[in-house]
Amino acid sequence: MFSDAVDAALGYASRNLVYLTLSIAFCYFAAERCRQYWRLRHFRGPFSTGISWLWHSKAVISGDCHTYYGDVTAQYGSIARVAPNHLITSSPELWAHINAVRSPYSRAGWYYHAARFDPGKDNVFTECDNDKHDARRKKMASGYAGKENPELESSIDEHVQELVHLIRSKYAAPASSGRVSKPMDLASKIQYLTLDVISGVGLGQSFRDLKADTDINDYLKASEEGLRIANLSFGLGISWLRDVPILGKAISPSEKDESGFGRMMAEARKVVSSRTERSTKERSDMLASFIRHGLTGDDLFQEAFEQILAGSDTTAAALRIIMLYIMSHPRVYAKLQAEIDDAVKAGKAPAAPGIISDAEARTLPYLSAVIREGLRVHPPVANLFSRVAPKGGDVVIVDGKEHFIPGGTMIGYSAFTMHRNNTKLYGEDSTVFRPERWFVDESIPGEQERLARMYKTNDMIFGHGRWQCLGKVVAMLEIHKTIFELLRNFDFALTNPHKPWEVFNVMGLFAISNMWVDVHERR
Repeated sequence: MFSDAVDAALGYASRNLVYLTLSIAFCYFAAERCRQYWRLRHFRGPFSTGISWLWHSKAVISGDCHTYYGDVTAQYGSIARVAPNHLITSSPELWAHINAVRSPYSRAGWYYHAARFDPGKDNVFTECDNDKHDARRKKMASGYAGKENPELESSIDEHVQELVHLIRSKYAAPASSGRVSKPMDLASKIQYLTLDVISGVGLGQSFRDLKADTDINDYLKASEEGLRIANLSFGLGISWLRDVPILGKAISPSEKDESGFGRMMAEARKVVSSRTERSTKERSDMLASFIRHGLTGDDLFQEAFEQILAGSDTTAAALRIIMLYIMSHPRVYAKLQAEIDDAVKAGKAPAAPGIISDAEARTLPYLSAVIREGLRVHPPVANLFSRVAPKGGDVVIVDGKEHFIPGGTMIGYSAFTMHRNNTKLYGEDSTVFRPERWFVDESIPGEQERLARMYKTNDMIFGHGRWQCLGKVVAMLEIHKTIFELLRNFDFALTNPHKPWEVFNVMGLFAISNMWVDVHERR
């Protein structure tokens, strides 16, 4: 009897302890949420964003977050609220201030650590400590800029030639033959190109997808699957589970895996390991440059693998977007192709199968305008890229109004509103793909200054200041050459104009597939 009473008392006490613990936890959560709501109460946003992350979770999981963010800034102004402790801006001036070289803001681990491919390990993209990021970036700048890679452009030329050869030999109908071309998924061919380029210039060893005309070892499939899982866990707010000891390793890809993302990591590590055992004088490329400037061990692997993922997906998205808009606008297509033909006749490009030099391609004004306009009307990378306000907060001016951003507040940017929907800067037809907007009458007062602002804002597609994209040089080399050579050699038409592609935003990158085209050789 006595022991039963003791057991009952202990059970009652432990139940009460559980209830007390839960009550304290709930009160703490409620108090913290109330604090977050109150400190950002002056910023408007969708219903519930002041007290809940549900709206943001829905945006991320939908695969259409860029549209959600665009709608918020269009409705609530150039600075708005998307979550209890998160703001968003479409102001180029504010975003430039936040990302300045000596900015007191830092990257938000909430977003960037969710983008790690290896739990607990950072690369130059995911590093949130400003000093560590800056130190790492200095070691990599020369490699990305091509200063220590004399074969950078010729390597890109080689792979562009392989793309042209693949299309001509396997898919394109001969000129004036009347034959039907073989339907081709341009999305996959462009992805093969960008993966071969970045693996070639980055690792010194191409993955050779173009020559095989397939995703060898399912690297691209594994990468997309990994990004979709990361996007889902980020949207659900459970990305932090990957940083939990033991559990994180168990639910993450392993280099021991027979296929998929883990095997991709293992193969990349083999290449990196073999390169570190040889002299950097044997081959001068990105990897050799990284080694010369002090990147070693796992840090070297993290950067080498990151450049394969980021460098391939972002440039592929840019090329697909630009080609889609060219094919969708016959006037632009004809005008651009005429400029390309004139350049060939004038000897600015070598005879086929030679590839135009980057220097010559940059002299073609309409080609440059088309590329800028394609990147503007559909930015190839679009997500929050969250920053954290400095400890003491920051006073900023947006659209002539002063705002105080409390310390610790996260703030990101709306790419589509800043670029595509920016009527103040680009005009009332800002949503229209019109490359001619990049040619202004400089005799009209203020037009030259406006064009300068257009350029500065457009360049922010590649980031700005402290966090500007290191791979911009390689990407623009690849984009100019590829667009020129595709339109020099072929005529393209969308197979399904009513549904030109399938697209899904994963962690800011666009997974694009089923972009079917009909191709004919040009004389």
